[in-house]
Amino acid sequence: MQTATKSTSTPRSNVSVQGMGSILHKEGVFFRVWAPHATQVFVTGDFNEWSPDTAEMQHEDNGYWAINIPEAKHGQTYKYVLETDAGRLFRNDPYAKEVAGAAGNSVITTPDFNWEDEGFQMPDWNKLVIYELHVGTFNRKEQDKPGTFFDVIEKLDYLRDLGVNALEIMPPVEFPGAVSWGYNPSHPFAIESEYGGINGFKTLINEAHKRGIAIILDIVYNHFGPDDLDLWRFDGWSENDGGGIYFYQDHRRKTPWGDSRPDFGRDEVRQYIRDNAMMWLDEFKVDGLRTDAISFIRNVNGDDDQSNDIPEGWSLMQWINKEIAERFPWKITIAEDMKCNEWITRDWQDGGEGFDTQWDAAFVHPVRRVLSAPDDQERNMEDLAKAITYSYNNDTWQRVIYTESHDEVANGKTRVLDEISPGESHNWFARKRSTLGAVLIFTSPGIPMIFQGQEMLEDGWFSDTRPVDWNKGGTFEGIVKLYRDLIQLRTNQYGLTKGLTGRQTKILYTNEEDNIIAFSRTDQGGSKDTTVVVINFANKEQKDLIIPFPEAGLWKIRFNSDWKGYDAEFHDSFAYDTETLHPEADEEGNFNARVDLAPYNAIIYSMD
Repeated sequence: MQTATKSTSTPRSNVSVQGMGSILHKEGVFFRVWAPHATQVFVTGDFNEWSPDTAEMQHEDNGYWAINIPEAKHGQTYKYVLETDAGRLFRNDPYAKEVAGAAGNSVITTPDFNWEDEGFQMPDWNKLVIYELHVGTFNRKEQDKPGTFFDVIEKLDYLRDLGVNALEIMPPVEFPGAVSWGYNPSHPFAIESEYGGINGFKTLINEAHKRGIAIILDIVYNHFGPDDLDLWRFDGWSENDGGGIYFYQDHRRKTPWGDSRPDFGRDEVRQYIRDNAMMWLDEFKVDGLRTDAISFIRNVNGDDDQSNDIPEGWSLMQWINKEIAERFPWKITIAEDMKCNEWITRDWQDGGEGFDTQWDAAFVHPVRRVLSAPDDQERNMEDLAKAITYSYNNDTWQRVIYTESHDEVANGKTRVLDEISPGESHNWFARKRSTLGAVLIFTSPGIPMIFQGQEMLEDGWFSDTRPVDWNKGGTFEGIVKLYRDLIQLRTNQYGLTKGLTGRQTKILYTNEEDNIIAFSRTDQGGSKDTTVVVINFANKEQKDLIIPFPEAGLWKIRFNSDWKGYDAEFHDSFAYDTETLHPEADEEGNFNARVDLAPYNAIIYSMD
């Protein structure tokens, strides 16, 4: 082991700086790193001509090392040099917010940014409309390069005009290579350089906020890496061939994505993950976090077998969600658990994990089955009714509902269009039934979400190398308008369908033989509030169908999915306003009215 020469850098005791990583301040840059098994630690970089042993860090308690370097500046690159029993190790900063490529050096950054979003307010959750996108493919311009944050910015006006008010960004943190879904983070604090780096991401957030669009960030804590991972055996120590100080060393390390599950029981690792979550919400001003595959944070196998539970994973999420609720109560936390577990979104004070809402498997799977069944008689209206009315802890907004996500359109699965008509994804059947799926997303209780390109009938399956085909936006301009109209109704933009923002849902009618379902959504009730949705899931027209309505009066059509303006092969000859047959309710408390439905048709009504 080489003996260090005397450092000219300022020791930690002369500088009062809190935090981890490289912290730029008026007296230089303060560095702090956790490496409990190192015998000496140095920092090397542009500021000392990459000398490996002139800037020795001071040892603190509990395996932390720190130093202040007055000469260090914003934009310079650096690494830590650890002297260990495994030899001399050059490591990137675990807290680095920018890395010069996944295998490059850490970069000193500043939190300063010219924010121009002072007027932004998080949309009310009962009017939230989420659009999930992958930066690398959403608006990719070049064949051999991924898209960037700036390419996404070019489409923000389009998304705003569509009615979207929240973007869920698939993980944009530094990953190996230039192409990835993002769920293999190699540097959890650093923004992917191929996408535009830290300033590119902040610019996207700033521009989205200026247009009233929130940013929800997808984060991955169930595993790290496993490739290009400087955290792996960071200070040379490991047991049982494990990953070292940041990871479990026993059977708990195993995940479907590698043996790199973080050690949720170790205080320093818990702090690392907590600091990561808070950085996005505080410095980057993101408006929510969607935590990936939390079933593998709370359980070794990602299931409900309690013998494999990881209690410290559960308590870690409780801790983070509690702090977010206390510091940023207007920001939203979304869980992906997919086990229909109401404890995920139950308040942490009551023993729950404390997420605000969760992706809902009880909606997406039965709805996709109903839409894709080749035979009309295979569509189960009772299952659909359960999917529409399902809730967690009796709270309408504790679920995110969708028919397409990055998981649902890949890994052996594909877009709803292709499931409806394999090989003929844009035929009449696919167009008609996929739009019924859109109606369900935007009229059922829950927070609606669509996946990139869904509104323009993007087909095939999601790949991180296949860009969205924006030409389809022109080809299927009418379907884009259909989505826009549905979103306007969902958010009550015209003051006619307030019920779609309300908590009350009632199934009014199910007909298994003819595949008809009708339901109402209500906030306070009455005109321009209570909204009725009637859907025909059969390739058969219905004339003079008697449907129970919740209130007496004239019910006006606010949306007809069979309108010719949405598609030249659609027609609207069946649609008309309808008035309840009698001013008094029948013996079952209903106010019946006649409705005509075209094949595979949805109609939305409310009263003036």
